[in-house]
Amino acid sequence: MKQLKYLLQKEFLQIRRDKTIFKMIIALPVIQLLILPWAATFEQHNISLGVVNNDRGTYSRRLIEKVVSSGYFKLTGYFTSYEQALKAIETDEADLLLEIPGHFEDNFVRQQQTDVMLSVNAVNGQKAGLGASYLGQIIADFNRDVILQQGIQLDLVNLINVMPYFKYNTEMNYRNFMVPGILVMLLTLIGLVLSSMNIVKEKEIGTIEQINVTPVSKFTFILAKLIPFIIIGLVLLTIGLFIARLVYGIFPVGNILLIYLFALFYLSAFLGAGLVISTYSNTQQQAMFVAVFFMIIFLLLSGLFTPVSSMPEWAQTITIFNPIRYFVEVIRLIFMKGSRLMDILPQLGAIIGFALFFNTWAIMNYKKTS
Repeated sequence: MKQLKYLLQKEFLQIRRDKTIFKMIIALPVIQLLILPWAATFEQHNISLGVVNNDRGTYSRRLIEKVVSSGYFKLTGYFTSYEQALKAIETDEADLLLEIPGHFEDNFVRQQQTDVMLSVNAVNGQKAGLGASYLGQIIADFNRDVILQQGIQLDLVNLINVMPYFKYNTEMNYRNFMVPGILVMLLTLIGLVLSSMNIVKEKEIGTIEQINVTPVSKFTFILAKLIPFIIIGLVLLTIGLFIARLVYGIFPVGNILLIYLFALFYLSAFLGAGLVISTYSNTQQQAMFVAVFFMIIFLLLSGLFTPVSSMPEWAQTITIFNPIRYFVEVIRLIFMKGSRLMDILPQLGAIIGFALFFNTWAIMNYKKTS
């Protein structure tokens, strides 16, 4: 225990002396948590909309006003012809074009049926799909409102009013979904990138040779490398939870201690993975490159941005061996659904297995010479 105590004192002293690492550990993750949730969203706003209104009647103006007032679209201009409007798409001045035909109002009033044309700039497929979906819903609502105002007899299908209830995220706020996942990403940054440079830094400055000639066991040495970053990671998690509550109004529905429990083993797993990289690397640049390489792959295959169920089968199989996937699932379950310990036991068992595997690998691969 005395050996571990002295090693821990050395580790914390090195962290305190290195101002750059301290800023990376605390300042950068906090800044990222304040910025990323506003940018990392699949919601689309300010979609540029061009309009070709060949009718210029009351109904066409009401339709355009309803579209613009929805908050999703930004009217970039009116065009006199479709050919002129198409140039706006070609020059990226407009994402969508809405063309209202002549006699739009007459056909609507007399026949209860009319058409509009929607042209979509699909270079950005996601933006195009969501924009077309938003506009389709708005037009459907407008169609229904006008028919009801006219007192026209609706068939049974149109008389059914669907009232959706969005359970667990009633406001459909995408930040409720992203903020917990970004917390996991920040802990991964601490766990993998910084720990991967830890042992190799000792090699570069020469202190590793001094430790190798001491009677300190490999287990004690690796444990001394783990504990400081586990503590720092849990402190960072606490700061992140505070920011989530203060800035975004988000707080776990479930037991917050379950998040800390899972984070303890998660940090142990990724710190172990980082130490494995560090034992193989000869320079900090090598360790950084390898750590960032694996972290990007792990993040993309974690379900943080894209649902795992939407990935190809081969990618879904790979995610089974991705520790980030399990923490992303767990933190969202606890934050949004209030899941209990029994609900997350499979993920907890998997992450404990990762922690044992990587740390055992790090201990076995660390070459201690006397």
